[in-house]
This record gives sequence, C-alpha cells and structure tokens, in this order.
Amino acid sequence: MTSPEILNHTQQTGDFSRMLESIPYARFIGLQCDRFGDDLIFRLPTKPENLGNPILPAIHGGVIGGFMETSAAIYLMMSQDTFRVPKIVDFSLDYLRAGLDRETFAECHLTRQGNRVANVQVTAWQKSRRQPIATARAHFLLND
Repeated sequence: MTSPEILNHTQQTGDFSRMLESIPYARFIGLQCDRFGDDLIFRLPTKPENLGNPILPAIHGGVIGGFMETSAAIYLMMSQDTFRVPKIVDFSLDYLRAGLDRETFAECHLTRQGNRVANVQVTAWQKSRRQPIATARAHFLLND
C-alpha cells in the first residue's frame, strides 16, 4: 500500500494500524491512536522495553518525549492531509511528574499554522488529564 493510500485508509476508516506500522519508531514503542470525532487521542501501552527505571518502575524520559513528538507529527499529518512526515524544527518538553509503568495518553492541539511552519501543543497524562506527566511544544517545517 502506498503512502497516500495509507493516509486515505486511515482518514476513511479511522483505523490507524497501517499508518502506525509504517512508522518504525511508532511501531517500536507500541504507539496507538484512536479518533473521537475530530479529536485524536494517542496511547502508549505498558511495555517493558519502554522502561527507564525498573525500580520505580517508570517509563524512560526519552520514550515519553519520542511518544509526544511522534504523536504531534501524526496529528499534523492528519490535519494536513499529507503522509509526508513534517520536519521537526524545535521541540521543547517539560517533565511534570514521573511517568509510571502504566498506560499513557497524549492529546495534541494545533496552536499556529503558517505556510511554512506549524506549532503543536502536546499534553501527556496517565490517570487523569488534570494531572499531566509532561507538556511539549513542537515546531514543524511543513515544506522544504
């Protein structure tokens, strides 16, 4: 299946499995995505390979950051109707509390979009949206 076909399939069916399988890092960490109306909720399931501190146990900070960055890129691809992964210009991440070994969620919001650059705000949480484990701001280059 070609990239445009994967994007069309995802948009028409709401099934993100083919898209996520085609992105190596998303496949590696086990990233999942569900659509609720126009909203996308990204999910990072519990996976032993994603742990950084097995004593707590806690998810590795790099996995949390990669999960949030990849979620922002997929969110932007879905809003742009293009399968090209946008190029990251800047990614600023604030860790707010430990990401314990449990299912983690992320939600993205497009805060600004110009002709060349888009800004996406990302919030990650575990048990409650009111208690985020991390927030991030991602700036993407839309065209070369």
